[in-house]
Amino acid sequence: KNWVKEFSIANQLGLKKMEWTIDRKNILKNPLFNKNQIIKIKKLSKVNDLKIESITCDFFMQRPFFKIKNRKKMSIEISLLKMLIKLSKKIGIKYFILPLVDNSSINSKKEEQILIKELIKASKILKKNKQKILFEIDYPPTKLKNFIKKFPPLVFGINYDLGNSASNGYDLKEEIDYFKYVKNIHIKDRKLNGPTVPLGKGDADFNFFFKS
Repeated sequence: KNWVKEFSIANQLGLKKMEWTIDRKNILKNPLFNKNQIIKIKKLSKVNDLKIESITCDFFMQRPFFKIKNRKKMSIEISLLKMLIKLSKKIGIKYFILPLVDNSSINSKKEEQILIKELIKASKILKKNKQKILFEIDYPPTKLKNFIKKFPPLVFGINYDLGNSASNGYDLKEEIDYFKYVKNIHIKDRKLNGPTVPLGKGDADFNFFFKS
């Protein structure tokens, strides 16, 4: 309800970029699915000197298509993603962040195969629009590097979440090995095997992260 106000608040704080988030509930009421609202977003961005270049697709986590057995229902979720990609080009979106964590964690080889197959099929429009899908995924470093190599590099990459990696206990020294695929970063802090906490109160190694 407050999304319009957030532009001026961000401007007052001196922020230059903001990341949009889309939930599955009432998804078609989200401003990014409304052409008139998209025009409004463009105006608000210009007036407040604020760019929106990335979208966190939480709807993908809330209803991951690669876990849906019914083909018709699966197609609905894929079509929502395609629709979002087409519409968001108008406001300069570069990255679509697909969470593969929690409810959307990949739990089998079959799920991974479905995900890869369907997203590669849907990637033509990304290439045309010069946009990318970025995965925020809970795979350990070596497995993640092997996973991302299965996708065309021009339209797929990684969203790195510092807090999630700290929570999973991953070694940042090993993760750096795949950082050439990282196009977006979430600065966050979490306890090992625990929840999100204020920056500096968790187990994320900020000093090593920024040095690296």
